[in-house]
Amino acid sequence: MKRYVAFLFILVFILGKEPVSAQKHKPLYTAPLGVQAYTFRKSFPIDVAKTLDTIKMMGFTEIESRSQGMSPEAFKKLCNDRGISIPSTEANYDQLEKSPESLAHAAKLMGAKYLMCAWVPHKGRVFTFENAKSTVEVFNKAGKVLKDSGIVFCYHAHGYEFQSYQNGTLLDYLIQNTNPKYVSFEMDIFWMQFGGGDPVLLLKKYGKRWKLMHLKDMRKGTVKNLTGGTSTDNDVSLGTGEIDIPGILKEAKKIGIKHYFIEDESNFVSEHVPQSVAYLKSLSE
Repeated sequence: MKRYVAFLFILVFILGKEPVSAQKHKPLYTAPLGVQAYTFRKSFPIDVAKTLDTIKMMGFTEIESRSQGMSPEAFKKLCNDRGISIPSTEANYDQLEKSPESLAHAAKLMGAKYLMCAWVPHKGRVFTFENAKSTVEVFNKAGKVLKDSGIVFCYHAHGYEFQSYQNGTLLDYLIQNTNPKYVSFEMDIFWMQFGGGDPVLLLKKYGKRWKLMHLKDMRKGTVKNLTGGTSTDNDVSLGTGEIDIPGILKEAKKIGIKHYFIEDESNFVSEHVPQSVAYLKSLSE
């Protein structure tokens, strides 16, 4: 017996790790499981409480959401009662421009640390340099107000920002010209790829400017463009599409993204979301 123990000790020393039988499963996805409220856009208007019951039943403990037509305090209580926290909330561009103070107040009432904006209004289907320039001004100003209140502002790029500009794109312009003290970013991996970007390379390029992430997958062979919009049929459950989910999660883990939200824009949420959850839990390093 002593010889066997000594043999195992030597084997571990040589290999620099535990014997195979003693190794533990090391999951690639270790953050709290979150969901974007837009996933349940059809049910929230009908019954907020029952929708949150469904979200809890699916295993989510975090949600990125507005207050769903309720007071921030009331919505927070419904979430708290179900063990769901609200680390991130959202706002429209117009609200950011006109009343960032009120947004900060509402975010704090919900217990949110982050506030994101997912769309910049622009005429037609082309996001221009003039759009980007004015966006930088609004984001820097609103971001400072939010930071002064303890809220981190994040812009959720939507793919139309990949219009060419100088040696890069307008997304590069937005990231490079907004103040890192006041403006961070949320990566929606679907829209980054749809606009022609590479999510992994963008994570590497801008590192800690990315604070939050939307997890979703894209049907293989989806035709891409710079409109920031496509058929919901192109939204598929995680792991079944063309996006490199493991590669993205590995890089996201390196740069320290803390909150990941599954977002499913399809009409098959009840099927897709459980599949996506199971897929994430199956991943390991």
